[in-house]
Amino acid sequence: MLRKTLLVLAIASALAACGKGPKEPAKPETATAQADAKKDGKAVQLLVSPEDVLTVQSNALASGPVITGSIQPERRADLRAEVSAVVLQVLKENGDPVKRGDVLVKLDETSIRDSLMSAQEALRAATQAFEQSTRALERFKTLRASGMTSIQALDDAEVRRNSAQSEVSAARARLATAQQQVSRTIVRAPFDGIVSDRKVSPGDTAAIGKELLKVIDPNSMRFEGRVSADKIAAVKVGQPVMFRVNGYGEQQFTGVVKRIDPSANDVTRQVEVLVGFNGAAQPKVAGLYAEGRVDAELTDALTLPEAALVRTGDKTYAWKIKGNALAKADLTIGARDPRTGNFEVKNGLAAGDTVLRHPGSSLKDGQKVEMAAPAAKVASAAK
Repeated sequence: MLRKTLLVLAIASALAACGKGPKEPAKPETATAQADAKKDGKAVQLLVSPEDVLTVQSNALASGPVITGSIQPERRADLRAEVSAVVLQVLKENGDPVKRGDVLVKLDETSIRDSLMSAQEALRAATQAFEQSTRALERFKTLRASGMTSIQALDDAEVRRNSAQSEVSAARARLATAQQQVSRTIVRAPFDGIVSDRKVSPGDTAAIGKELLKVIDPNSMRFEGRVSADKIAAVKVGQPVMFRVNGYGEQQFTGVVKRIDPSANDVTRQVEVLVGFNGAAQPKVAGLYAEGRVDAELTDALTLPEAALVRTGDKTYAWKIKGNALAKADLTIGARDPRTGNFEVKNGLAAGDTVLRHPGSSLKDGQKVEMAAPAAKVASAAK
C-alpha cells in the first residue's frame, strides 16, 4: 500500500513540474529562416524587411579583352657612366628622394683634369701663334703697299694666319671636350624622383656605358599592359580600363587607354597598350603585376550580386518574392562585370522583380512572406 502511495505522489510531482515550468521562448528568425510568430491572428512564415530584398534592374554591363602587364613609371632614367673612371662616392641609396640637379655619384677626375690642363695650354699657344701671324700679315700688307715685297710673300703670310686661326678653333674644341668630360664625372639627378636601383659602390671601375643607378618619378606611374592580338581590334584610345594590382588586395584601379603599340610582339603575339591612371589613387611601387579588363563595350543587362545567387552543382537560382510567397527562380548566368562584381542574368528574372538579397538554405518554394515596416517608420511610431 505504501509503495502505491509513493508512486502516485511521484507521478503527481512530475506532472506539476511540467505544468509550472516556463516555456522556451521562441527564437527570432532572420529573413532567411522560417518564423513562428503571430500577427493579427495569422501565422507569419517569413518576416522580411526592406533591407533584405533588392529589385532586379537593368544596368550597363562592361565587356572587353583581358589586359595584363606591370606598373611602370613614365619618367625614368638609367644613369650611365659617360667617362671611364673610378667611382669615388655614391651619395644616394635605394629609396632616397632626390631633387633635380642633386649630385648622385662622383667619379675620379684626375686623368681627365690633366687632359683639361693640356687643352688649356694648347689653346693658349695656338692663340699666341694666331696673334703673331696676324701681325706678320699686317706688316706684309704695309710692305706690299710700298712695293717692298712680292705678292707671293703676302699670300704666304695670309696662309700662315689662316692656319693659325684654324689651330685656335681646334684647340677651343678640344678644351670644350675636356671641360665636358670633367663635368661628366659628376652625375646629377635629371628630375625630381626616387633612386630605384643602385648599381655601383665606391671603388668600382665605371667603364663608358656602365649603369650607375636608376631614378624614377613615382608620380608618373602607368599601366603597361598587353592584349592578345586577336582581341586588339576591340581596343580603342580613350576606353576605360579597370584592373587590380598585385599587393593592393581587392582595390580597384581605373584608367584610360592612352596609346596602342602599332606592332605585336614577335614571340608572344601580344600588343602593348599603355593605360594612364584616373585620379590620384595609384601605386607608388614600380614593377608590380596588374591584371584587368578593357571596357570595350557597354550593354544593358539584368545583373545580380553574387550574394543573391544560390548555386547547387551546375545550377543557379534565386528566391523571388511573388505576391506573398517565395518562388524559386532558375537562372541562366552570363559574364561577370569586372567593375561591380555583379553577374549578368540572361534568363529567369525580369526587370522589377524582387529577390532576397542574402538567401539561406532553409527556404522553401511557396513559403509565405510578410514584409516588415521600414526601420525609420518603426522608430517614429515608437516615439
